[in-house]
Amino acid sequence: MPRRFVDERRRDPYYRAAQREGLRSRAAFKFAYLDDRFHLLRPGLRVLDLGAAPGGWSLVARERLGTRGEVVAVDPRPIELIAGVRVVRGRVGDPSLLGALGPTPFDVVLSDMSPRISGAYATDHARSVDLVRAGLALARQVLRPGGAYVAKVFAGDLLDGLVEEVGRSFEEVRRTKPPASREPSSELYLVARGFRAVAPESPRAGERERSASDIYGRSLPRSPF
Repeated sequence: MPRRFVDERRRDPYYRAAQREGLRSRAAFKFAYLDDRFHLLRPGLRVLDLGAAPGGWSLVARERLGTRGEVVAVDPRPIELIAGVRVVRGRVGDPSLLGALGPTPFDVVLSDMSPRISGAYATDHARSVDLVRAGLALARQVLRPGGAYVAKVFAGDLLDGLVEEVGRSFEEVRRTKPPASREPSSELYLVARGFRAVAPESPRAGERERSASDIYGRSLPRSPF
């Protein structure tokens, strides 16, 4: 790891605070901010955390749900055990992942997934948009009506189109940058609430994606968002 990066990280107040509080990563503060601002979590909800390693977001979600609800963390990398969190080793986009998640729908789908950084900004931006779309495709299959989807993306020329695409499945889409995001970073978060459980037609394939009601039945209770 470059010495400059190590020195900058040690000076980062969010990194030091995460170390003190046992939060696994500074990203935990980003999710805490998103929940404080948009009121995503409450006891009894089911939360799916995509790209969860090392587990910072899952840890915050588990603590905020209290003794009720469930957190399922997904990542192809191993995640150190978190009490009350079910870990699924898998990759978003793998057809077998849906079966591993089980038949019970979720109230919130989170994605802090990041692409492998190439150093070419246009490429990294496009890859981050693809990850949001992959998470969105899964969210459309597992969310309850009224549920929420939160995803990290790098800013760029594809962002407006992505927001429009996400908005076809949700009543509201907001953009925000948590204070814990490094100032030079182009990352921001999309917070989509009010999932409409009928997915739009694919503009490329012209085929209707399966919605949550298709998979789990027509009488799903609405998520409280």
